[in-house]
Amino acid sequence: MLTAKDYQGLYAIIPTPAKPNAGHYDATDTVNLAETERLIQSLLRDGASGLIVLGTTGECATLSEPDYSAFVECVLETVGRRVPTLVGATAMGGHESVRRLRKIRDLGGDGTLLGLPMWQPLTTKPAVDFYAEISRLFPELAIMVYANPRAFRYNFPQEFWTAVAKAAPTATSAKYSRTQGLAELISATEGKINFVPNDMVVQDFHAISPATTTAGWATAAGMSPIPSVALMRALKEGNAAAVTELAAAIDWANAPVKAIIEDPDVFAKYTIQLEKTRINAAGYSDCGPLRPPYGDFPEDYAERSRECGQRWARICKSYQGEYTFSDRPWAQA
Repeated sequence: MLTAKDYQGLYAIIPTPAKPNAGHYDATDTVNLAETERLIQSLLRDGASGLIVLGTTGECATLSEPDYSAFVECVLETVGRRVPTLVGATAMGGHESVRRLRKIRDLGGDGTLLGLPMWQPLTTKPAVDFYAEISRLFPELAIMVYANPRAFRYNFPQEFWTAVAKAAPTATSAKYSRTQGLAELISATEGKINFVPNDMVVQDFHAISPATTTAGWATAAGMSPIPSVALMRALKEGNAAAVTELAAAIDWANAPVKAIIEDPDVFAKYTIQLEKTRINAAGYSDCGPLRPPYGDFPEDYAERSRECGQRWARICKSYQGEYTFSDRPWAQA
């Protein structure tokens, strides 16, 4: 089982590629399995150290049970245990999460990205008990706690992390993006939980705790993992100049959508739309259409997302390896 120290490098968070019919309410068989396999092979070729599937970007909440099963089977068969793979099992209630976790375990998944049951907000005791019970039932599966306060209507306070670190021994990582209080959380959990940040803030995490910032995640990997993989490598090597250059490139690419991402109310309403729009615009992979009911996306936001995807594709095209670029538009920005 993955321990906190086993999380290394860049974990690619991917969408669940959709067939053209997926936007219809009465659609069935919506997962583009051929594109799923092609995308995974591309990500592993381009340096992704691990995969995270079926979170928000993966449209976990909108997949039917047959589509969920087909996608999980395709992902795990394609990966073939070459890299750690965490499969989302978040559901409306505990019974459905357990059913999904049985499938992940039986198909050879390494772990799960797991959020709290979504219908009714939880207080701290049942939140801790949920992860403790999942840890007891599935001792072979590592849990990445999906610490999204907006989605799960729970703030994940320090007392939660202290208790989970003791009660749920398989909870060895967290999908986490807030630097505030990070050092205190690492201390309170005694290093048992790796707080894994996204590629937009990973350098800030590293500045606070270089010894524990060993991995990062990126939904941008669906547009190509190359810049994020290079950033994680530069951090590991202690190459400060390369970190500065790569962080500037990533920041420039994300600038068109920064205002959306930084407004928690807006981003909560349009996360899936933003991610799939920018990924499709980058051309690295084909997400297909949005699954209902999340089809609404203001054109202004859509245009900013397309611009983000096009910028990302530009920096990937200009990357020449060894932390050098043939084109550096962020330097003139």
